[in-house]
Formats: sequence, C-alpha cells, structure tokens
Amino acid sequence: MRFLPIALAAALLAGCATVTNPVSGQRELTVMDERSEIAEGRKAHEEVLKEYGAYPNPRLQAYVNEIGQRLAGQSHRKNLPWHFTVLDSPEINAFALPGGYVYVTRGLMAYLESEADLAGVIGHEIGHVTARHGAQRATRQQTAGLGVLAATILGAVLESRGVTGATDLAGSLSQGAAAGYIASYSRDQESQADKLGAEYLARVNYDPKNMVDVIRVLKSQEQFAADTARAAGRSPPSQAGWLASHPSNDKRLQDIVQIAGQYKGKYDDEGRSRYLKAIDGMTFGESREQGVTRGQHFYHEPLGIALTAPAGWKVQNTPEVVALINAAGDAGLLVHVAPPDAGKTHEDIIRNVFRPEQGRTEKLALGGFPATHFAGMGKNRQGRVQGVEVTVVTGPASRNFLLIYGAKDAQALQRARGQLKEAEASFRALTGPDSAAARPWVLKTVPYPRSGFSQFARTSPLSGNAERELRLINGVYAGGEPSPGQLVKVVE
Repeated sequence: MRFLPIALAAALLAGCATVTNPVSGQRELTVMDERSEIAEGRKAHEEVLKEYGAYPNPRLQAYVNEIGQRLAGQSHRKNLPWHFTVLDSPEINAFALPGGYVYVTRGLMAYLESEADLAGVIGHEIGHVTARHGAQRATRQQTAGLGVLAATILGAVLESRGVTGATDLAGSLSQGAAAGYIASYSRDQESQADKLGAEYLARVNYDPKNMVDVIRVLKSQEQFAADTARAAGRSPPSQAGWLASHPSNDKRLQDIVQIAGQYKGKYDDEGRSRYLKAIDGMTFGESREQGVTRGQHFYHEPLGIALTAPAGWKVQNTPEVVALINAAGDAGLLVHVAPPDAGKTHEDIIRNVFRPEQGRTEKLALGGFPATHFAGMGKNRQGRVQGVEVTVVTGPASRNFLLIYGAKDAQALQRARGQLKEAEASFRALTGPDSAAARPWVLKTVPYPRSGFSQFARTSPLSGNAERELRLINGVYAGGEPSPGQLVKVVE
C-alpha cells in the first residue's frame, strides 16, 4: 500500500513542431519533439517511482535492463537514453513513457515463462516509444486538455477497485494517479507496436513467436478471473476504462500469430532456465512495503498497523488506499495516511483536508490510540459541498491515519454503519502474531513432482483453488503438464 500518490500527468509544451517519425519516415505535426519527449519522460519517471517504487533487487533490475538495452540497441531509436525498470507492483502490467522509459511489473514477470517472453513484453513497449505513440497521443489530447499521461499498454486489470460513490472522498486526498491511465493507444498503434516488437526480437535472436505466449498469459488471466468469479457466484468481471478500448486479447493473439509467422529464422533457446533463476525468490503478490492482505486481515509492517474486515467483507489493497469493502460493494472504510502537511492536531487535519462547513466531532480511542470522529459537510477539491464522515487516529510512531466512511449513497451508508464501526474498531498496532502473518510470499523454483501441482497445493499459502492458480503461474492453465523434474514456480 502506497499512500497519497502524485499525478503522473506531465505538462504539455505550448505550440507545435514538425518532426520525422523514426519508424514511418513521414513528417508529422507534434507538440513534443525528441528533446521534449526525453524531458517529459524524465519528469514523469520520478512520479512513477513515487507511485509504484522500483523493485528493490539490483540483480533483477540489471537482468531486465540488459535485455531491454539489447533490444533498444536494435530499434529505430537506439540513440535515446533508454531506461528499463521493474516496478514493485503485483499488478500484471507493463507500460512506457515518451523518451525511452519502459516499465514492467514483478506481477507480470511472475506469470512469464522465459527470457524470450520478457523480451516480447519489452519489445512491444519499445515499439510504442520508437513510433512516437506517446507524443502522437499528447498531440491529439492537447485540445482535450488531458496532458501527457503514462500509457498502460499490456495491463490485464481484471477487476475494478474501490467503492462506488467514494471517489470524491478519496480524491480529496489523492492527486489522482489513476488519471494517468485515462487514455489508451489506438488499435493501429497497438498493432504497430506488436509488429515492431517482433522485429526487434528477431534482430537480437529471440523468436518472435514468444510474443504469442505473452498474449496467452493475458488470455489465461482473463479466463482465471472469469472462472473465479463464477465459482463465487458472481458475474465475470468486465473490462472497463482504457482496457475496453484495446484490441481484445483474442484479436491480438490472432494478429500476433500472423506477424510472428513471417519470421522463419533459427533462434537461440528462449532462456527459460536463465529467467527462472532470475526470478527465484522474487516477491509474489503484495510486498512488505505495500502491506499484505491475508483473508479478512490487512497487515502493514512498516506502518506498524493491522485491520480486520467484518465477516463477508473483503480487503482491497491499492496504491492509493486500503479499503475494507462490504459484500454489496456499495460501502466501505477507506484508510489513508494523513498528508504530512495536513496539520499536527486532529482538528487541524479535519479542517485542512476536508474543509468542513458544518458537523460534529467526537473524541474516542481505537486500539488504544487517541482518535477523533467527524461527521458533517465539507468541500471537495472542486468546491462542491458533500457529506463527510471520517475518523482521524494517531497510531504507531505518532503517525496520523484517516479512516473515511465511503458509500454509494446515504441509504447504503446507513445500512453498513454498524459494520463500518466494526471495521474501524479493528484498527490496532501490529502484534507478534500479526507480524508473522505479515510475511510476504515469494516465488521459488522447484522440480515438478510426478504427483503434479496437487502436491504443492496442499502446502501452498495461496487461498481458494491453489492448484488452479499454480497452473496459471506456470503457463498451463489452459492445458498441458510440465514434465517430471522440470523446474516450475511455486509460492512460499
């Protein structure tokens, strides 16, 4: 869990210039020449690191950077100052910024099977940069006033997050990092990036067919999410926002099979053993720095706190907020760290963050810590008056936390009030048993036994159908079986 992120939007430069596209060779009108691309990418890079954090493993970072630099060195813009970063995020995602900044999450890396798969992801991202897709989109968006935004292009965001109706409350605390993903590449740009990625893979002797494997990873994620939802009696999640406007993974798979089939060369081995060695010991799921969810419980060791969701509720740990959400999905408790400049006293924090117009305060204690509850009316960032209900608590290390009541409407808030109070009352300092439960999971590589994934599932910490998720992690969710003795990934 990372709190209070800064927006990833970079300011557009006034005026336009004409440049030659390095890939097409055509002249195009742009608000961002190459120098501006590099400058804006560098600025946004700092915001990405604040938002997600770089995965703290120099060996893995160097491994990914070496692959990226080899690919970029064979690209149409090899002279750019390329940067390749593994982000400390469990999300299945990769994206690029203008100017040569490319990111892949450890969440995505956990589901890839080889070095060539990883090269396929990175090659696609490099293609977006070399074809100036970010700059082209910035030019189109200038009239819409959207700015230059970090572009998620491979993300498989399979479930929406947060509480309906809580946006304004959460937004009063966050600068809206999610706004960095409001726009998507066009279908033509996605297809061009796939073609360029295949070309760059072939140039460094990786088989372009590995790009097919990457799309199959995303398709398996979609199927896993749908199967999990149906097993729980829910409708399969829909793809909303930018993902809905992407070419479907079915369409992309079809196109990439055709693209990859054009390359008939003899390629080196796909580097599976090198890749598995590189990710052995990598954090899987939430990290210590983000806090971890274990069933109904949330533990954050660096902050020294724990929370427990009421029965039937679930915990959603996002970069912006930790939310304890009710079964109906229409109410929940949103937990933030108070901004450092919000004030020293509870009254100052309520006044500066929520700008109350009217209401009442009540002193109480949560987990032995002093707290103040406020219920009333306040102004959001747009100056609109809205209902506000929040508890400010001074927790471990004298750090102030905001526990915000969020709901779809007043009726939903009232229905959930008793359990919201229960969720709030669970706020506590991390105990010894809590600390033990807060240990993050890691990926390990082990020989595949003759008894199959069922043997690993019996001792796996994965919840739900562990065997099915282990198959997903190892690229055989849709079918197939590793050979006995072959190295596979398990979660410990």
